[in-house]
Amino acid sequence: MPGPPPEHPRLSLLKGNPGKRPARSPPQPACPEECPPPPRHLNAYAKEEWQNIAPELHRLNLLTVLDIGPLSAYCSAAAQLRQAEEAIEEMAKRDPRGHALTIKGSAGSQVTNPLLRIASQAMNDMQRIGAQFGLTPTGRLRLSGVKPPSAPSKFDGLLG
Repeated sequence: MPGPPPEHPRLSLLKGNPGKRPARSPPQPACPEECPPPPRHLNAYAKEEWQNIAPELHRLNLLTVLDIGPLSAYCSAAAQLRQAEEAIEEMAKRDPRGHALTIKGSAGSQVTNPLLRIASQAMNDMQRIGAQFGLTPTGRLRLSGVKPPSAPSKFDGLLG
């Protein structure tokens, strides 16, 4: 998608409308009453990740019926990362050098362990998809429709 990412609607209001273009509000897909369960096709690690983050996303009204697919992709990437890291850890236990970052290639020379590329790609996928759900600090700054927590006032608690 070329160009800068869309800016927060409240920021657009503060800047004004110098171009006099009509303001657009994004469509609001249906938000389920209860947090949806993880899709059946996810493996156990991906379902565990879903159980960790989906309730909070649902509480923030960030998990709509259209978001189930992208969130399951995020959870699958998290599962791939976990599986790759566990496999690397298991290989490191059996590696006499104790690190398993390289393996013996077909020509007999040392090459980078392919599991490292799998783990790296899974991390990239998690960061890319997770930012869309606000799972990164900068991703949270781009979210619209979520009220930031207000700073406590020195007058809080005086009335009532």
